[in-house]
Amino acid sequence: MDDMPLCPLCDRPIPPGAKQSLHHLTPKLRGGKGGPTVLLHQICHNEIHATLSEAELARSYNTVAALRAHPRLSTFLAWVAKRPPDFHSKTPGARRGWKRR
Repeated sequence: MDDMPLCPLCDRPIPPGAKQSLHHLTPKLRGGKGGPTVLLHQICHNEIHATLSEAELARSYNTVAALRAHPRLSTFLAWVAKRPPDFHSKTPGARRGWKRR
């Protein structure tokens, strides 16, 4: 596991074959196209987008430290850190009070 990339949010290794994706720290539609990205577990990435809007991500949560400090995400990260590195489950729908279309 030493040679596997680490998810910068939950600090768990990302094994080959685990669901994973790149997260644009500034959303592409908010000026982040070509900007910095981080490799995350898919479940961590899903939780970010279920918790925060694109505007919130661009304005206040465009660093790993800021994402980790968000109250809802920090609770999720404490929970997921206890799961195996290849753990994945469906993320419930948006929790921000608006529906995606």
